[in-house]
Amino acid sequence: MPDTADKDVSKITEDSPDADASFLRVDEVEAPELKELIKRLESADIPPELHSKVDRELRSLNRQYGEVGYNAAFDQAERYIDWITNLPWNKRSEDNLDVDKAREILETTHYGLQSVKERIIEYIAVLRLQKLAREDAEHNAVVKETVKQGGQAAPVIFLVGLPGIGKTSIAYTVAKALNREFIRIPMGGMGSALQLRGESRVNPEAEPGRVIKGLRRAGTKNPLILLDEIDRTAEQARAQIMGVLLELLDPEQNFEFTDYFIDYPFDLSEVMFMASANNTAGISNAVLDRMELIKMPGYTDEEKIVIARDYLLPRQLKLTGMPADAITFAEDVWPAITRPLGYDAGIRTMSRIINAVVRKAALRMAEGRGEKFEITNDNIKEFMPNY
Repeated sequence: MPDTADKDVSKITEDSPDADASFLRVDEVEAPELKELIKRLESADIPPELHSKVDRELRSLNRQYGEVGYNAAFDQAERYIDWITNLPWNKRSEDNLDVDKAREILETTHYGLQSVKERIIEYIAVLRLQKLAREDAEHNAVVKETVKQGGQAAPVIFLVGLPGIGKTSIAYTVAKALNREFIRIPMGGMGSALQLRGESRVNPEAEPGRVIKGLRRAGTKNPLILLDEIDRTAEQARAQIMGVLLELLDPEQNFEFTDYFIDYPFDLSEVMFMASANNTAGISNAVLDRMELIKMPGYTDEEKIVIARDYLLPRQLKLTGMPADAITFAEDVWPAITRPLGYDAGIRTMSRIINAVVRKAALRMAEGRGEKFEITNDNIKEFMPNY
């Protein structure tokens, strides 16, 4: 006798009370606003079990029509349906696993960091080979066995380094190289695991967590999600937040991640997770065990000059709408502006200087006081920001 507990919900028969034919129809309701919700559900691509669950709520709401409390109940139902019908249950982007293209993108967007780039290229190469071997029964068996033993077929990349050295921009570049949508979840100061997990709809002001919100913005179920600054969560909530992170990063659990607001499992197994931190203090060992730590070194003064000259300045000129040759720096100026506030491992201070120079030059251009500007040691103070 077959085990009915494992029955695929997609094989529900027409005679079943959960079949599509039994869902509440437009001609069965009187309220125009309810008709619109039913139409929205009918056109949405959501799991059948979730559709059945919402259908029961709509039937209850239909019976309340004209009674006290109907409007409040309708508002809650409408908000919930808006969320579930706009989630990418089955939408995904096509991965670009061209190693040469990924290398080109990394080289054109980041200077230096060769060890970090090489590790990311290796990661993409593994993803490519895994995709090609997806039809291989032996490969799939090994992957399943690895996951059962608590391992991961593709470890989560964990970038650790001082502020301002490009951890977030590296993650964004990886998403761009893979042709995936990018979601950044800032965790600095996060004071509750509910900010990740969402709140139950029992609370009238409840809303989904940042994971579900990010998926809705991305519009695909396989984006790259950066868990940013996971070492800077609020101390009183750290244990609970680490518990949610463990579920997100564990392939044995994340295929049925349940947000308390959505209250239905969402498959996160196709999401590529990355994480960043300034250090590993405060991160649980269980979470660390599911990530591959990559230390990002600080930049030397010589590297900062190259980055400022070849990356930051051209980019800021484009953002401002100025010609590419509107501002030039004398070569002897660069060393003088690398350490205005002392040693800085990152490039944020240098970026602020470049932005200030371009702004001040843009003001002069707008006032008709010049079209091209050369920054020298004699006039650099006129363009430097005030600290």
